[in-house]
Amino acid sequence: MIRATKVLGQHRWNEAPADTVVLDFNDRHRRRMAMTGTRGLEFLLDLENAIALRGGDALVLEDGRLVEVVAAPEPLLEIRGADPHHLIRVAWHLGNRHLPTQIVPKGLRIRRDHVIEAMVKGLGARAIEIEAPFDPEGGAYAGGGHGHAHAAHAHTGHDHVQHHDHRHDHDHHDHDHHDHDAHLHHDHGGHEHHHGHSHAHGHD
Repeated sequence: MIRATKVLGQHRWNEAPADTVVLDFNDRHRRRMAMTGTRGLEFLLDLENAIALRGGDALVLEDGRLVEVVAAPEPLLEIRGADPHHLIRVAWHLGNRHLPTQIVPKGLRIRRDHVIEAMVKGLGARAIEIEAPFDPEGGAYAGGGHGHAHAAHAHTGHDHVQHHDHRHDHDHHDHDHHDHDAHLHHDHGGHEHHHGHSHAHGHD
């Protein structure tokens, strides 16, 4: 099986891709995983280190062809506050629970969770159910070296091919939670996300 061993970041490539993979948030945080594109191209993602892929990235196959990464829509909650100070307070509570959180112009987005939704409403904020790609903040620990900021994750147990194993172990360090640098990571287990385009198959 042909391997994808490199990643080109957004705006770092412009040629037509050989295929496309549609991946949810969990499957965009892998080091090694078998994938099948929407047009049937089968390949093995085999990176030296786990990289947090974003929609618009391209995986580089060994023969030079590219596979475009598309972020799959997921069930999310968009949280709206009464004012910026209110939203910062909510962000602090989300960060205190190490929840991956996306900052958008009008609020915050998290993966849908009824317990967290109740907490957010208890803090006086609105929680709106939406379907959208999920691209949470990488914070000060973002890196990646291929054109734009990617969250640097310490993934234990990711040195083999994964089959939709939606459990991530992340190192957490000093978190400074405020409006523009909310390192709101990470693990909120027990969620299963499904998408109907790209399929991961486990290999030994």
